[in-house]
Amino acid sequence: MTREEILNQTVSVIYDCIPDLDGTELREDSVINTDAGVDSMGFTLIMCRLEAVFGVQIPNRQWQKLQTLGDVVGAIEKRLN
Repeated sequence: MTREEILNQTVSVIYDCIPDLDGTELREDSVINTDAGVDSMGFTLIMCRLEAVFGVQIPNRQWQKLQTLGDVVGAIEKRLN
């Protein structure tokens, strides 16, 4: 799976979890909690859904280090390869 495919699927999951964001442009440098306005509960929902969709496990201690959409995509990509 390419980084672009991971990014597109990740954005789709974010829109699905947080419907108010649908139509908001999300780029790899978008900061999830400020640019996208996602609170901690929303972020937890997104991460759990992404782990299920991609079949990966990202340690909870790493979650706090994931700030941008690119960080999340990178963490998923690392575990898929």
